[in-house]
Amino acid sequence: MPAERLHLVRHGEVHNPRRVLYGRLPGYGLSADGRRMARQAAEYVHGLERAVSALVCSPLQRARESAEPFTEIFGLEPLIDERVIEPTNVFEGKRMARALINPWNWRHLRKPALPSWGEPYADVVGRMNAAMTQAWDAAEAGDVVIVSHQLPIWITHLAVAGQPLRHDPRVRRCALSSVTSFEMVDGTWTEIAYAEPASTAGAVDVGAV
Repeated sequence: MPAERLHLVRHGEVHNPRRVLYGRLPGYGLSADGRRMARQAAEYVHGLERAVSALVCSPLQRARESAEPFTEIFGLEPLIDERVIEPTNVFEGKRMARALINPWNWRHLRKPALPSWGEPYADVVGRMNAAMTQAWDAAEAGDVVIVSHQLPIWITHLAVAGQPLRHDPRVRRCALSSVTSFEMVDGTWTEIAYAEPASTAGAVDVGAV
């Protein structure tokens, strides 16, 4: 039998003292608060009192570290899946406030619906759907947890809701260590819940693409 519910979990706060857009850059792990947030997300899922049979995560350090509490609580080793990774972005390593006032960078903003500064939204939807569907079908009942990143989770939400993929990154509903839950019925994803179990007061969240 396939899974019963799938949870997309965003990673916790990243140690990012330079306030750059870190994207896929190496060396960006969780802060101390980020580890606490990841633990709170895992405890929230545990508190649902549902069996969790599979754990998947992005290969990036912050996602692997955010998966650790799930391993501790549920006894599951994460399957690393490149398809749930952060999208590419030409502004990696830059502070966005500075990058956007440089006229040389404006060429990357010419087609925001794609977007022209990184991986096309449609491609993100495609790879996330493929990863989610495979994890769902491979699970032996129970729930699946996938630890991913803000944009892939938010774009999946928009696609499932039938909304345009073009959006303002400043208004995404995808907080640090949030949990967005789905079920699949007759081959169609339905979002059934969104939760922010982690305390994020004072958190730094400026590195998402």
